[in-house]
Amino acid sequence: MSLPEVKLWRVLRQRPEGLKFRRQHPCGPYVADFYCHEARLVIEVDGEAHNRGNSPQRDEQRDDWFSAKGLTVLRIPAVAILNELDAAVMGIMTTAKGQIGED
Repeated sequence: MSLPEVKLWRVLRQRPEGLKFRRQHPCGPYVADFYCHEARLVIEVDGEAHNRGNSPQRDEQRDDWFSAKGLTVLRIPAVAILNELDAAVMGIMTTAKGQIGED
């Protein structure tokens, strides 16, 4: 795992707000960086490589596949996790709770 993923996992493994997250979770032909089954939420940490070459197209294909399976994808730039971890976690929790109807 990359440093941003490690930092995020340290928080998510504590089951914030009672939600269970899995890391490196297999989803069909893909592996999600993090996944919350209850919220049907895939969390992808995007480093610099996600903006190079054909990575944006591959990411779009992954997102389309996840969406077709009824999953929501939340992409978070790695730099956002490194610079503002609390805000990134808050965004994840807001999205997850919204997905399960706990606004």
